[in-house]
Amino acid sequence: MSGAAAQEPGPSGSQVKALALALGFDLAGVAPAAPAPTSSFLREWLARGFAGEMEWLNRRVEARIDPRRVLEHARSVVAVALVYDPGLRPPAGRGRGGVARYAGGEDYHDVLRERLRALGAGLEALAQRAVRWRAYVDTGPVLERALAAQAGLGWVGKNTCLIHRELGSYLFLGALLTDLDLPADTPEPDHCGSCRACLDACPTQAFVEPHVLDATRCLSYLTIESRSAIPERFREAQGDLVFGCDLCQEVCPFNLRERRRVPQDRLGLRARLAPRTEWVAPSLGWLLSLDEAAWRAATRRSALRRAKHRFLLRNALVAAGNSADPALRPLLERHAAGADPLLAEHARWALGRLSSLESGQRPTPGGRAF
Repeated sequence: MSGAAAQEPGPSGSQVKALALALGFDLAGVAPAAPAPTSSFLREWLARGFAGEMEWLNRRVEARIDPRRVLEHARSVVAVALVYDPGLRPPAGRGRGGVARYAGGEDYHDVLRERLRALGAGLEALAQRAVRWRAYVDTGPVLERALAAQAGLGWVGKNTCLIHRELGSYLFLGALLTDLDLPADTPEPDHCGSCRACLDACPTQAFVEPHVLDATRCLSYLTIESRSAIPERFREAQGDLVFGCDLCQEVCPFNLRERRRVPQDRLGLRARLAPRTEWVAPSLGWLLSLDEAAWRAATRRSALRRAKHRFLLRNALVAAGNSADPALRPLLERHAAGADPLLAEHARWALGRLSSLESGQRPTPGGRAF
């Protein structure tokens, strides 16, 4: 990032957005570097305890709301989006786990961050002078989704995902804060209407009302962010999931394959993000056998690292219990007798669940990633 503040005149908004698209992003728009109309909702959401163990969200709350507290003299935010293609997936199958579609390939943080940094460097070339900028991809004190909506990239649906009318909601978002004064784009109106497919499909009823997610009930939170035991009342609903949940996106009409458009992968970014073979419906037996070193190798340079080895095992134990696959019983018994109390407790639950299913109870449908 260059240190000197920008001075007018500068590049046009259309030039900046054209550069973003040339660098591989599928959408680009400009929002003012100011609180978005929905940003203040963050305070209420945190006060209601919906963040759970994500304590970092309570830090720098005012900076999250106002980008000018993140980059001094910021005047504009260039919001970008990159489509990831979920493709047609086979059912996970017995003894296999579900992984959220975004997570099985190269870490999206790395892919988007390198493109955003190239965009930041390009601003200086366009302006022909020093420009202040900072790039964020889902890691800094920036509300990328609210800013993307303000920049006209889509609207925030009832499932709290950003949705584009043609590209759907399978989108990675990034934000580039800059001191360039660029004309803001017009926000997109809400097109959800009376539809509530996402609200009704959630297996844990994590949406307490439209547009409001209680993360402590969300299977993505429980399998990725939580560092505690998965509450027993949610374990059957977890189904085969071992990392994340796509269900509220799967049922969204804007994600139907006959309606959704996937742009040409001109720079091969989607190919880098595509799930590796071993993470497309991974074998639960394989997951439950992974030691720390094998887990590190299997998750290298992927967003799957977020769950940590111990908690991926925790998730796989629950999925194994829901699988109705007796071949997994020896692995469950091994973990039940292990030294880790968290894993042992989940393994004992899984053994009991397997026994219930073997006695004739049908599996309870849970959130599926495929």
